[in-house]
Amino acid sequence: MRTTTIASMNVPNALATTRIILTPVVMALVLFRSSLNNAYGIAAVVFVIAALTDFADGYLARRWQITSTLGAFLDSVADKILMTGSILVLVEVDRAWSWAAFILIGREFLVMGLRGVAALNQAKLPPSFWGKLKTNFQFWAIGLALVRGTERLGAMFLDEWVMTVAVIATIASGWDYFRHSGVVLRSD
Repeated sequence: MRTTTIASMNVPNALATTRIILTPVVMALVLFRSSLNNAYGIAAVVFVIAALTDFADGYLARRWQITSTLGAFLDSVADKILMTGSILVLVEVDRAWSWAAFILIGREFLVMGLRGVAALNQAKLPPSFWGKLKTNFQFWAIGLALVRGTERLGAMFLDEWVMTVAVIATIASGWDYFRHSGVVLRSD
């Protein structure tokens, strides 16, 4: 049986794995913030590094022509772990809304289920524009929530405005996948 280590992975897959590994670091920094000066700032830096690996891994895989099923799977799982872990810990410390977390996480389960059904039918649901847009807004909202200041922009903090846009993009993305899943599943 062949084992896979980070050293034996290609760079894009190692970057996706790094994103998974950094998620509990972000969570711990937020949860144990009273034990460390500037824990939110450090968590934000770690989160931004993790989020940047999302852009780097796909770019490098395409540029070096080393895209793979494993890489696509790792990238998708790493995104879900980073977003889910980060949003849940932000809900815990009252820097994110629980209803928004429900929508963001619920969409991930919906799309994962649709992709699973598509795979059973030898079909694929490729990433969409809306999916990429929602990921960007989610990452921005989470990063901004980690460095939230005391000033509001009207009724909400900046991160809350961006989270509102992220929720809208998340709903649009979920609807887009749901709409396309019918076409993909009926095409066989």
